[in-house]
Amino acid sequence: MHAEIIAVGTEILLGQIVDTNTRLVGQVLADLGIDVYYQTVVGDNEVRMRAAIDLAAKRSDLVILTGGLGPTKDDLTKQVVAAYLGKQLVEDEAAMLKIKRHFEISQRKMTANNRLQALYIEGSKPLANETGLAVGDFYQAEQGPDFMLLPGPPSELRPMLFKVALPLLKQAYRQDQILSSRVLRFFGIGESQLASQLDDLIENQTNPTIAPYAKDNEVTLRLTASAKDEQEAQALLDGLESKIAKRCGQYLYGYGDDNSLAQVVMTKLREKHLTITAAESLTGGQLQAALTSIPGASQAFMGGFVTYANYAKEKLLAIPAEVIDKHGSVSEQTAILMAEQAKQKLGADVGVSLTGVAGPDSLEGQPVGTVWIGIAYRNKAGYAQKFHFPRQRKYVQARAVLTALDLVRKELLSEN
Repeated sequence: MHAEIIAVGTEILLGQIVDTNTRLVGQVLADLGIDVYYQTVVGDNEVRMRAAIDLAAKRSDLVILTGGLGPTKDDLTKQVVAAYLGKQLVEDEAAMLKIKRHFEISQRKMTANNRLQALYIEGSKPLANETGLAVGDFYQAEQGPDFMLLPGPPSELRPMLFKVALPLLKQAYRQDQILSSRVLRFFGIGESQLASQLDDLIENQTNPTIAPYAKDNEVTLRLTASAKDEQEAQALLDGLESKIAKRCGQYLYGYGDDNSLAQVVMTKLREKHLTITAAESLTGGQLQAALTSIPGASQAFMGGFVTYANYAKEKLLAIPAEVIDKHGSVSEQTAILMAEQAKQKLGADVGVSLTGVAGPDSLEGQPVGTVWIGIAYRNKAGYAQKFHFPRQRKYVQARAVLTALDLVRKELLSEN
């Protein structure tokens, strides 16, 4: 079976946004054993959209379009596909009720164009939008290709794809063999190093297969097994994961597409009924923002400190001025005291600190990318580790946050 993905949006063509949807949809289709032979980007233009659909319909069994389901004049996807199929657009009652409630709650007037978001193609299955207002579509044709319409915003597409569309695709395109995937997440090792350590496994892969993907500051491996049933598939995946863990297990921190170091740390803290606080200098609160982005963070996160200037370190954390004068703000001694004082002042179980040089200029004779991370874990003596992340400012900050989270993760695991 062959599929084609059409990303709709002039803003993609102009480089104003990056299309991450096509990659995600392609991965999902690959896991289902559906080959994607073509990927197309087309602007918000009715004539060019129709031409792209005409071409896709001639060479593909399934055409998936992302974007263009909103209420504005340039959101034309469902209208163009409906016209191609010779179908009308009909209203989804549940979606319309959701739209009306949205405007009632926000105390805004609903205009006529907002009703477009509740329309779907006659004869198709409407796909509920958990995080947005525009419904999707899945149209199965007796002759010609099937069509699936998904929203453009990734925050809407992802839940619709995995929770609504994926079960429909599995049911519609059942195969004798099932495909089962497992995503392994790694931090602290680069894509090339990970691939090198797994070179023979990747070179000789048959079933299961290994697909590495580099992400921001981390690497993921997607393992995919083909088997007659789920039990057999999981056994194959377990065997391959065991081989990988023997070589790179110290860098393996979690599983799944929707996961992060912050989520793993927060989950572990809640399981152990532990609390955490942080004192940040160079990262300016980014570690605390990462922790509080996780639902249920209040169960483990106590609050924290952003002590960017030395005065703030002295005033808020009671770091003696003589310590900073003698050792500097970017030092082992200051990092340890920051972690310990934050932990003590809020009565938390874990204290984390970050101090360093994000750039663009050096500080206290320390080069850009120098970072000290302090850890005060339960009843253990506080300690700090020095790192070098010699790149641009945003990278230094992001890498420092993830490294701090990884250090906390390892402390949490050390008690198992």
